[in-house]
Amino acid sequence: MQELAGEAVFLNCDREEYFSLDKVGLRMLTVLEESPSIQAACATLIEEYEVEPKQLEQDLLDLIQQLESYGLVEVTGA
Repeated sequence: MQELAGEAVFLNCDREEYFSLDKVGLRMLTVLEESPSIQAACATLIEEYEVEPKQLEQDLLDLIQQLESYGLVEVTGA
């Protein structure tokens, strides 16, 4: 991952594919990496953004699924 102007760019060298995140997506990923669970990440992000908790949780799950499908993250734990 390379951070550029508040956004992130990923390169999967094996598949030769790029994936990018905007400022909000990068913040979501950063909080997910620092949190012990998705629920803890939601609690942190809900304080920062005006969004319904259910929508935020779904957005986090969608982000994780997209990154995993590109081979950019590995999901561990429950």
